[in-house]
Amino acid sequence: MNFTLAFVLFTGGPPPRANDPWFARDKYLHAAVSAVVQGAAYSVFRRDARYTVAAQRASLVTIAVGVGKELYDRRHPARRSASWRDLAWDAVGGAGATVIAKQVDR
Repeated sequence: MNFTLAFVLFTGGPPPRANDPWFARDKYLHAAVSAVVQGAAYSVFRRDARYTVAAQRASLVTIAVGVGKELYDRRHPARRSASWRDLAWDAVGGAGATVIAKQVDR
């Protein structure tokens, strides 16, 4: 959450997009990539920490990657544009991977 707050405070957030549907190919890609990042980071952190700590650290990595991608998109608006909905789908992918990791750990 701190990364999102910093993103809003220091950049003003992403500009609104005219055509930004909730369900589109790029949203599914955001969720999928975030799930992969979350899973990979979790597996690295889980080697040395218990589930809760590993999941929190992996979530921070996933949030940093998602916000970084949106900052990149904001700086290159000719090719892409930043989106709150992209960040929402990043959260969906990260949360899904966390649930799966918890089930696998059982």
